[in-house]
Amino acid sequence: MTLKQLEAFYWAATCTNFAIAAQRLNLSISSLSKRVAELEISLGTTLFDRSGHRAILTQAGQDLLARSIHLLDLAANIKRSMTKASGLSGYCAFGVGELSAMTWLPSLVASARRHHPNLHLDPCVDVGATLEDRLNHGELDFAIIAGRSSRHGIMSQPFVEAEFVWMAASSLAGDDSTCAALLKRGVPLIALPPLAGTTQLIDDWLNVNQITHVERISCNNWSAIVGMLTLSVGVGIVPSGWAERLADKGVLRRLADKNLLAPLAYSFQWRRDDTRPLVKEMRELVRITADFLQAVSFA
Repeated sequence: MTLKQLEAFYWAATCTNFAIAAQRLNLSISSLSKRVAELEISLGTTLFDRSGHRAILTQAGQDLLARSIHLLDLAANIKRSMTKASGLSGYCAFGVGELSAMTWLPSLVASARRHHPNLHLDPCVDVGATLEDRLNHGELDFAIIAGRSSRHGIMSQPFVEAEFVWMAASSLAGDDSTCAALLKRGVPLIALPPLAGTTQLIDDWLNVNQITHVERISCNNWSAIVGMLTLSVGVGIVPSGWAERLADKGVLRRLADKNLLAPLAYSFQWRRDDTRPLVKEMRELVRITADFLQAVSFA
């Protein structure tokens, strides 16, 4: 039994399929399968039931999984203690939403490169629901997503909030128009797609203001949303830091409403059984780096 065999078994057991597990280890599927088979021979037991459409853990495999996590953690800690100066190494795939990518993601990557020069980073930008699904399937090591996860297998640690304000072009807003009045008049709402974290935020605000029907224009890009707002296509929410700069330049006008949007809490999410130093170290880097008030890239 070797650590490489245990590592192959761990990823095969915790990912949706062997293809994803092999990708996480930068191996071919055949190489991954060979390591798992060699481990089974070494232990004299079958770890996966391969009779169905996908391999599932046997009872022996389930028993080994908890022990393998402990052994791999121990090996990682020993390695780190002996090579402390070089920091983390290997491959790290993680996910963020577009607003994070536009603000603090570059700072996070730069900080991670300084502290962990041997760690290869692979950030993915997508909507929260997609990132959570990929995290659950083992494709990502962690993700920064609006809100908490409802899945038992995923841990969530809130760490930062983002604030948003309603905005529109001056030609559309007039001198004293409120967002509620414009929406009730039939002006379109321009927002991220339904699976985005801001959707619930907007829906809660609409409910408070007793607005039951709006025309929605969905777009998965913040810059495109702001572009449509500036051309008087409709009204929408904009991150507060960006909103201040747009208002100062006279590009958009902030809409005054008696009911403010609630802040949107973002959380660091990771799989419950993943106790690797990688997760702990990156969680701390995210905590001290994440700031939605940083200058918006390409704004």
